[in-house]
Amino acid sequence: MVKEIDWTVSAMSNMPSVLLHDILQLRSEIFVVEQKCIFMDVDGIDPIALHLCGHHQGRLLAYARCIPPDVESLEAVIGRIVVRLEIRGRGLGHALVSRAVQVVRENWGDVGIRIGAQIRLKKFYESHGFLDLQEPYDEDGIGHIKMLRHSQNTNEVDAKC
Repeated sequence: MVKEIDWTVSAMSNMPSVLLHDILQLRSEIFVVEQKCIFMDVDGIDPIALHLCGHHQGRLLAYARCIPPDVESLEAVIGRIVVRLEIRGRGLGHALVSRAVQVVRENWGDVGIRIGAQIRLKKFYESHGFLDLQEPYDEDGIGHIKMLRHSQNTNEVDAKC
């Protein structure tokens, strides 16, 4: 893994404009260009989300958007999870997801967490405690599944109801 990652969590309201630029550029680079998906990335959620950024030597390498409960679902949502292409496969994705779960817990307590994961990454997210909700769907030509990480106080049966 890349050593010396500087992790920051920011609300959009107190984020330097250069950081917002870097976030939107990275999301566009991966989700629009690399994955060849034309979609509305700036969707109105960013102002109410927390933005987790991993920098190395001033360069944004990893990012995730943490959305509070009751915005998109009863659970918190972690989305826009991204690691720069040239740095993948070195463990940074695991560090990013672990940090994102920590951000949710620190800010909104012991709540369930939902993600929309690419099907090919199912095992990766399962290794972080997420369960497949058996709801596959197509998003911009890429197969996805809904996944849920339960709160510590909720049993599996209750969370699926």
